[in-house]
Amino acid sequence: MNRQIRRFGVGMMVLYLLLFAQLNRLQVFDAQKLVDDPNNTRPIVRDYGQRRGTITTADGTLVAFSEELDEGQFARQRLYPEGDLYGHITGFFSFNYGAEGLEKTYNDELAGKTTEQAFGSLEDLLVDRDNTGNLVLGLNHQLQVAARDALGEQNGSVVALEPATGNVLAMWSWPSYDPNLISAVDQETSRAAWVWHNALNPSPLIPKAYRETYFPGSTFKIVTASAALASGNVSPTSPVYPVVPSYTPPLTTSPLRNFGGSSCGGDLNNIIRVSCNSAIAQMAVEEIGPEALAEMAEAFGFNDRLPLDLPSVAESVFVTDYGPFNRTNTSEAGREYDVFDNTPAFAQSSIGQFETKATPLQMAMVVAAVGNNGRLMEPKVVTEILDVDGGDISTNGDELMKLVMAPDVAQKVREAMVGAVADGTGRRLQTPGWEVGSKTGTAQLGASVEATHAWVIVFAGQPGQPADIAIAVLVEADAALGQQTGGTAAAPIAKAVLDAFIALQAGS
Repeated sequence: MNRQIRRFGVGMMVLYLLLFAQLNRLQVFDAQKLVDDPNNTRPIVRDYGQRRGTITTADGTLVAFSEELDEGQFARQRLYPEGDLYGHITGFFSFNYGAEGLEKTYNDELAGKTTEQAFGSLEDLLVDRDNTGNLVLGLNHQLQVAARDALGEQNGSVVALEPATGNVLAMWSWPSYDPNLISAVDQETSRAAWVWHNALNPSPLIPKAYRETYFPGSTFKIVTASAALASGNVSPTSPVYPVVPSYTPPLTTSPLRNFGGSSCGGDLNNIIRVSCNSAIAQMAVEEIGPEALAEMAEAFGFNDRLPLDLPSVAESVFVTDYGPFNRTNTSEAGREYDVFDNTPAFAQSSIGQFETKATPLQMAMVVAAVGNNGRLMEPKVVTEILDVDGGDISTNGDELMKLVMAPDVAQKVREAMVGAVADGTGRRLQTPGWEVGSKTGTAQLGASVEATHAWVIVFAGQPGQPADIAIAVLVEADAALGQQTGGTAAAPIAKAVLDAFIALQAGS
């Protein structure tokens, strides 16, 4: 009997120790992981109906606040006075479905739950006071309206950045949604809105600007051009590529054709000006190679999650493995280069096709780095957090993400892009008194699909100075419209946003 009791006691002790270890693992070591779990809505349930700070744009437009209620289950409800205009920025704050957007990223700051806010002074321990934080955005309301109006009801996205700081100046995607409905205190209204939005295709709840990836098409040629110039094997005027309708990479008999069956060639400045597929692909294969192009793509932010202060940012993708070494070839200029088993796929990747995918935010960052002398700043939506009296709680400073390329390389890429606006595919972006550079893009969705994505990336600033604004526009493929080009479909949208920015500068 004593032996059985001892065994029982030992067993209970082992179970107690296992329970103790599990509780400590959950409460100590895995605590932050559980807090960050997208399925964990407990912080929202805890804070719903409590005091919550405001969200305003850089120019003072109120985009989120809490209204006190006289009756009902909750003391307050969250309201979004601009409706769908900032839906993908603020996100929603729902009792049923948790939080999205800034409401999720900055939940503790808005609710006043950070250690600094909750216990900033001895008085905070003794007095019930409003410790909530108010978010101030880098976005400008007039630019956001301009982006929305210019894109209209075309599926796509517009992103505008301040290259020197990384501040997001505008970020709009269509379709969008009104967060008031999902955030409603009436739970039937909230549930109905959730079901309805999720049943739509495409879902308005998905922010295309930073959570969806697309073939970037010819806008990716700026990454390829940057790698070519950085390699030292290419200058703005050399090599000079033949004027041909296509380029056939090694190890295939399938030619890579120019858009519309056109013939083009020449030096780097000319191939950027006219957006020449054959020459860029040949340059990538013979002068750059997969390793150097992948390195440049990753310097711009590909193959990594961009450090934007919004949740679930999608990675832009550039394939780095093109198979084993096959042989060494010699170019027409007499330079030896390596050929890999998947070199034909690499040629397609170099012009933004094959498996190359990018978010509109990523392509805005590409052009921002070019316009900012090769310096890529971390993107951010929130610039500062203030207390209820307007005092500073914290500031999101301007952080250098990476020096993508040397300033002289960036300047050469910049000059090529300026040439595309002066007398090339970006002519619709010409703006007197401003130095504007662009790269258009027409991304094919497959050999059997007629419709194309239309892209444009743009920088603009005072002549000879770092750019003041960088813009990326994506107009998604529409079967009813067929082949849309960046110069005709996307460039006018970017021009409308640029004009709005210039008007703001003139008024400041």
